[in-house]
Amino acid sequence: MENHSNFIKTIIESDLETGKHKEIVTRFPPEPNGFLHIGHARAIITDFESALAYGGYTNLRYDDTNPSKEDDVYVKAILDDIKWLGYEPKNIFFASDYFEEMYERAVLLIKKGLAYVDHSSPEQMAKDRGNINTPGTPSIYRDRSVEENLKLFEEMKEGKFKEGECVLRAKIDMSSPNMNMRDPALYRISFAEHHNTGKKWCIYPMYDYAHPLEDAIEGITHSLCSLEFEDHRPLYDWVVRETEMPKVPRQIEFGRLSIENTVMSKRFLRQLVEEHKVIGWDDPRMPTLQGLRRRGYTAESIRHFVLSTGLSKVNSTVGTDMLEASLRDDLSIRAKRVMAVINPLKVTITNYPEGQVEYFDVPYNQDNEALGERKIPFSKHLYIEQDDFVLEKPNKKYKRLALGIEVRLFHAYFIKANEVVYDNDGNIIEVLATYDPATKSGTGFDERKPNGTIHYVEATTGIKAKLNFFGPMILGDDDMDLMDRFNEDSWTVKEGVVETSLADTKPQDKYQFMRNGYFNTDTDSKKGDLIFNEIVPLKSSYK
Repeated sequence: MENHSNFIKTIIESDLETGKHKEIVTRFPPEPNGFLHIGHARAIITDFESALAYGGYTNLRYDDTNPSKEDDVYVKAILDDIKWLGYEPKNIFFASDYFEEMYERAVLLIKKGLAYVDHSSPEQMAKDRGNINTPGTPSIYRDRSVEENLKLFEEMKEGKFKEGECVLRAKIDMSSPNMNMRDPALYRISFAEHHNTGKKWCIYPMYDYAHPLEDAIEGITHSLCSLEFEDHRPLYDWVVRETEMPKVPRQIEFGRLSIENTVMSKRFLRQLVEEHKVIGWDDPRMPTLQGLRRRGYTAESIRHFVLSTGLSKVNSTVGTDMLEASLRDDLSIRAKRVMAVINPLKVTITNYPEGQVEYFDVPYNQDNEALGERKIPFSKHLYIEQDDFVLEKPNKKYKRLALGIEVRLFHAYFIKANEVVYDNDGNIIEVLATYDPATKSGTGFDERKPNGTIHYVEATTGIKAKLNFFGPMILGDDDMDLMDRFNEDSWTVKEGVVETSLADTKPQDKYQFMRNGYFNTDTDSKKGDLIFNEIVPLKSSYK
């Protein structure tokens, strides 16, 4: 594991040195109401790496306290994503595992005079809370007796009240400058069926009550969370203290990491899925881990990216180029380098024998011999990129094919363009060229210098493939509605041709299409119907 020092590790080291803790235990607590996105990756990596660095462990705990939005599909996807990133939770828990104890702890608060049942309407409660400049007004139900509150809370549990008719509130301080301490709700009523407990419960704990109890029950030593929970920490500590939990976790906040032009709102991403703006949570344009994975991002590149950005106590934003740099560094070693033509232009070698095919042994990646090699075919009929040919060489910087100009084909021969063939609309559809047998790759020929080197695919063995390209999913100004900013042209498809070695490619196989970019074999790709997703362009693309 990469070792990156940060303020959280400093706190952990101090706690270990003083003997406050003998083992470090963290947790990743997602709500199972959607798929994880790259923003969650930072939380996952921070939780697991902070514990692993000191021989500790991390629990996966599903915060399933809101049954109306949760689903087992998300439960499975979350675990898959964590494992894909390279981590294995020591334990897998659900907040619902602790509903009985949470209820008993709430009863304890009532008995201590620290919680009460409030029948105020949501509008009245919001009004009574006041605002930052105005102290709150105590509810007319705040001084109910312990006995009455115990009876009412039991009746809430038994389903004798309607949804929204009442809540259980903590009795803390309605004049606190921290709005979170102004008698926050602890329990609400919901008759939605729970994915884990079915219809056993009709009252559910609020996040700010449930989360600290979950941490304390599991013996979490360091509860790591994003910066927006900093103002919630006094309530977190209050709940643990007043419910008299034997183990006391410590909440530590760190800044969120945002990526330019990337929306990390689970609600918005769900809206895109539900309104069929995208093909699903794993759409390759989506910033979900499932989408990034389908597009071709590697777990290693995401881990390196997150760790290299470090942790701080402030929110920060980085450019997409930083993530893409980590991705290219990883792919440059693991990806096979092959030839694919995205916009095919036919080339006929007029002086090469018809029907003859010869093969060249070529390594997949000269920087990674373990990837092996394959045979590249060459014949009279080839495809090159349309952009690799012009009628007349425009300037000295142009290093591709033109009439009367000679180039080298990767791993093959020099060819020289002599004529072109047009269709009825005046478009060039074929280049007639000759090759020089003396220039065979590997023979050391250096009598003359070609006008650059271009790639090709042999036409009779080449395989047609669908190539997906992705632009920014979101465009426009930040003050526009997100749905109005959706880029309808963010996915384009081209019909290209790839070399024969890709015939048996499998989903998640990754390639560098020489001079074009990095590509991933799509989930829906199969033999005879190959589909590739552009992961990221080459750093210095010729296009």
